[in-house]
Amino acid sequence: MDFDLTEEQQLFADTSRRFLADECDLDVVRSLAETGAGFPGAWWRRAAALGWLSLLVDEDAGGLGLGSEGVLYLGIVAEEMGRMVSPGPLLPCSVVAATLSRSGTGEQRSTTLPPLLAGEETACWCFAEGGRSWSADAVTMEAERVAGGYRLRGEKSPVEAAAGARHLLVTVRCNGQLTQFLVPADAAGVSIEPLEGLDLVRPFARVRFDEVEVGEASLVGAEGAAAEDVERQIQMGLAVCCAESAGAVARVFEFTLEWAFERYSFGRPLASYQALKHRFADMKTYLEGCHATTSAALHAIAGGAGDSALLARVAKAFIGDFAPGIIQDCVQMHGGIGVTWDHDIHLYLRRVATNRVMLGTPREHRAGIADLMAL
Repeated sequence: MDFDLTEEQQLFADTSRRFLADECDLDVVRSLAETGAGFPGAWWRRAAALGWLSLLVDEDAGGLGLGSEGVLYLGIVAEEMGRMVSPGPLLPCSVVAATLSRSGTGEQRSTTLPPLLAGEETACWCFAEGGRSWSADAVTMEAERVAGGYRLRGEKSPVEAAAGARHLLVTVRCNGQLTQFLVPADAAGVSIEPLEGLDLVRPFARVRFDEVEVGEASLVGAEGAAAEDVERQIQMGLAVCCAESAGAVARVFEFTLEWAFERYSFGRPLASYQALKHRFADMKTYLEGCHATTSAALHAIAGGAGDSALLARVAKAFIGDFAPGIIQDCVQMHGGIGVTWDHDIHLYLRRVATNRVMLGTPREHRAGIADLMAL
């Protein structure tokens, strides 16, 4: 399988990289971290204008109409955002947009998608239930049938980008079967409590649903028929996390290698010492593994391959194990400066450490791999 970027994909990657360098470099990221401002709304609208949020949406719903290839372009954006530790709810907004494009009602597609794709509003995916695994089997929150609709009762945590979201895609069970609803964030009974997180520019929250009543029109797809959508959402989320972490590790490896050639010890550059060469070789090997497993997962998802669920989890387990370790090694290569607030490397370590546990830890995914292989 050829994992190289096409000419069009490379142009898209270059455009995205230049945009991030010009609009949201690490100085901006540090400023956002210090002020707790989240992400600039005007910047997010300009990012949306590049088509970032329209990649997985059908043309008749206002998207780019790339079909299954859209996930490859989403992976490119995620990797470039990882290289800059960029803010912005790319993963949750993409998951919601793709699901509404695929399974949303005509009204949801015509009223919710346009401002979401334009970056004027944001959405989040309420899936995890704090302390439980990030698998569909772990979803226990129930939706109760009542006159005229449904009543939601329960809690979701952690939820990325919930505090500023306009719409909540909520995964629950109805009569024991997976069902999804699109709930306004300001609906009566919804409360959103910000949580402290390791990543300084990626906010999470706890979302509580206290007897929240929604109508039939809030259903996304049919009652009890969301299992396929949820699995697609999980796979997409895993691929985005992996691509972002791979981009972050690649950038850290690049500037650490530059540092090793520029930093002298006993009259020689650090890069000239054989023991350090071995460590760099090991890091490079694991970095290539991060890229390879991510690419395999993205192409499998794009091609609708039967092993896409397996490959997405393989990538998440591998990168979750090795990405933080590579950056920790790079911290050591920098010496004392590497453990200071002044150096940017801690921003990258925070991002990949957060991604490691998002949508499941390596241990969870290795167990999932075993289940998929019937071991």
